[in-house]
Amino acid sequence: MEGKYSEETATAPAPAPEPAPEPAKKKREGVKMTDKQKADLKRFMDKKKKDGMSPSDMKSVRMKMMGRMRKGMSVNKAAKDIA
Repeated sequence: MEGKYSEETATAPAPAPEPAPEPAKKKREGVKMTDKQKADLKRFMDKKKKDGMSPSDMKSVRMKMMGRMRKGMSVNKAAKDIA
């Protein structure tokens, strides 16, 4: 058997066991804001607007506030968390 393959080595090797599939990313569940939260956020943003904040900063603050409020924070807690 010098220099020749036997039948065992000539066949394809057994495929490696497949790794456990990673858990699929969970889709964000759309937690909508209540009407009260929306009204509170609007009042908060109106105050910020009077302070002379730039439009890009306004949008940034609004997005941060909305994310926190959807998690259940109040306007005051969310504002303190951002600052």
